[in-house]
Amino acid sequence: MSSPAEDFGARWLEGRLRELLTAFPDLALCVAFSGGPDSSALLAALAQLRHRPRALRAVHVDHGLHPDSAVWGARALEIAGSLGVPCTVRRIRIERRRGESPEAAARAARYGELGAALAEGEVLLTAHHEDDQLETVLLQLLRGAGVAGLAAMPEVMRFARGWLVRPLLTRSRAQLLAWVRGSGLECLEDPSNVDERFDRNFLRQRVLPVIAERWPAAGATVHRSARHAAEAQRLLDELAQADLRTARHGEALAASAVRALPIDRRRNALRFWISARGQPVPPAARLNEIAGSLLAARADAQPCVEWSGGRVERDAGLLTLRRGAPARRGAAADAAPARAEIGWRWRVAPVCTLPDGLGELELRPESQGPLDLGALRASLTVRWRQGGERLAVHAGRPRRALKSLLQEARVPVGERARLPLVFAGDRLVAVADLWLDESVQAGSAARRRARLVWKRPEM
Repeated sequence: MSSPAEDFGARWLEGRLRELLTAFPDLALCVAFSGGPDSSALLAALAQLRHRPRALRAVHVDHGLHPDSAVWGARALEIAGSLGVPCTVRRIRIERRRGESPEAAARAARYGELGAALAEGEVLLTAHHEDDQLETVLLQLLRGAGVAGLAAMPEVMRFARGWLVRPLLTRSRAQLLAWVRGSGLECLEDPSNVDERFDRNFLRQRVLPVIAERWPAAGATVHRSARHAAEAQRLLDELAQADLRTARHGEALAASAVRALPIDRRRNALRFWISARGQPVPPAARLNEIAGSLLAARADAQPCVEWSGGRVERDAGLLTLRRGAPARRGAAADAAPARAEIGWRWRVAPVCTLPDGLGELELRPESQGPLDLGALRASLTVRWRQGGERLAVHAGRPRRALKSLLQEARVPVGERARLPLVFAGDRLVAVADLWLDESVQAGSAARRRARLVWKRPEM
C-alpha cells in the first residue's frame, strides 16, 4: 500500500499540472480557497512546488450564509499567509431564482465571483477530487441528466477570461486528508458540510460509505465513466455543429432545416445552439416542445417556448433565442411583463403617455376616421397582453381571440407584449392602432370621428 506522500504531494501535483497545462510553470495560478482540508492540501502543495508558477494567489469567497462566515474568511487569510501565498476575501450575496436550490444558487454566485476575480489568461484551480466527482455523477443520475450531465466536472475548461482546472480529480478525499494530517496543516471545518438537508451532504454522509464498503474503487471507476461520457459529448457537439451549419441564419436558425433532422439529432442541435449562446439549457419537456410542436406549427403561426432564463420564438420561418423569465402560470407565452394599468380620460387629454418607453397613444380627430367618438366611453383603461383577450373586428361576426389575430397578421412575438390594449370597462375596444372592436367602429351615421394612433418608440 502506498504512503500518503506517494498518493499526493508537491511532486505529484507538479507532474499533474504539466499534464494538464502545456505552458506550466509559465502561468499565473489562482486557487479557489475555502480553507477546508481539500483546498488547504492544494494550496500547501502548490506552495512547495520545485518549479514555482509565474504567479500564485488565492481567493476566498464569503457567501455570508453563516454567522461565522466573516471569521472563516479571516482564518483563511491566516492559513494562506502561513503558506506564503497572498489571499483576498470576496463577499457575495446569494440570490435564488424561483425553483433553484440553495446549493445551486450558492454555486452559481461563487463561480460568478471567481470568474470576476480572474485576470486575463489566469488559471483558476479548484480542489475538487475523486469523491466530489462521484457525488456529482450520482446527483446527475438522480436528476435524470443526459450525457453532458454524466460527464460531470471536466479537468480543464475555458472559464471567464482564463481557464478552470481541477487537478485533483484522480485523488480521493481520504488521500488528501491523510496528507493534510501528515503535514500538520491547520484547516477550517464548515459545519454546513454535515447538514443532511442538502443533497450532496446526504449522499456523502449516508450513501457513499455504503457504496465504498461494497465497491472500494467506486470513485475511480465512476470518474472513468465520466471521462467516457465527456468523450461522447464531444462527439455529439461535433455532430450538432455539422447539423447547424446549413440551418444558421445569422444568430437565428432556419426552422425548415432544423425540422428536416431526425428528432434525436434535432434535440441535440437545439441543445448545443442554446448552450453555445450562453443560455441555460431548457428542461427535457421544454426542449421536446421546441423540437416538436414549435417546429410543427403551421407556417403563419408564431409560437414561443419559454423556460427559466430563456425562450425560443419562431417567426417568419426563423428560430430566435432570447433571454427571458419564465411565463406566469396561466398567462400567454407572449404576455407582457407586469405593468400597472393606466386610466385615460381622453376628452381631457387626447394623448396618453405609456410606461417603459412604449411611446404614446393619441386620439386624433379625422373626418373619415374609423373610430366613432360618440360610441366611446369618456373613461378608458390601457392595459397589456395577459392572454384570453377577444374582440369583434367585423360587425355581425363573433368575437375572436386576440392571439389568433396577432398570428394571422404575423405580428412578431417580441412586439406582442408591447402592444397597448384599450378597454372600455371589461370590453377590449382597441389593440394599439391595429384593430377596433365593432362597438366603437364608425358607421355612416357617425358625427364625430377619429383615428387611434400609436406613436411607437424606436424599436
